[in-house]
Amino acid sequence: MGHSCCSCSEPRARKYKCGLPQPCPEEHLAFRMVSGAANVIGPKICLEDKMLMSSVQDNVGRGLNVALVNGVSGELIEARAFDMWAGDVNDLLKFIRPLHEGTLVFVASYDDPATKMNEETRKLFSDLGSRNVKDLAFRDSWVFVGAKGVQNKSPFEQHVKNSKHTNKYEGWPEALEMEGCIPRRTTAR
Repeated sequence: MGHSCCSCSEPRARKYKCGLPQPCPEEHLAFRMVSGAANVIGPKICLEDKMLMSSVQDNVGRGLNVALVNGVSGELIEARAFDMWAGDVNDLLKFIRPLHEGTLVFVASYDDPATKMNEETRKLFSDLGSRNVKDLAFRDSWVFVGAKGVQNKSPFEQHVKNSKHTNKYEGWPEALEMEGCIPRRTTAR
């Protein structure tokens, strides 16, 4: 005689999306991101409980790790790593120049985010809402969420300088973690 299992349908205590300590309000996207640690541990970008970029995903690399997301649906458009030490900055420019209004841009540094940055790159990220990109330098740690067409600076940004005196690792600053809730863009403007 089978007995019904009552614990099967009970929701288990679980963390909220992307491990956030509390749920995001309605019409918000939950995110959590971590910059790379030195040149050893790759960065991670999680959105709405989906890992967009990570070492496990095998889509991260030295430099800037950039995920483009539809700001209305929260769907990933494309994710790519750009080598800012030995790569060609034009690859990054081609990736972020043509963005559509309302596209969300998630950026996590790994190892070195800045050596190949030029004025246009810094201006494009500033236009997406970054305050710190103008000061970004060799081996700094940086995490940032911006959007195409924003009027103000993004509330989602952290930056720590590479400095011999404060570095956590030999030659690198600590990794940065950032989490929060991003309001979905409405289609009507």
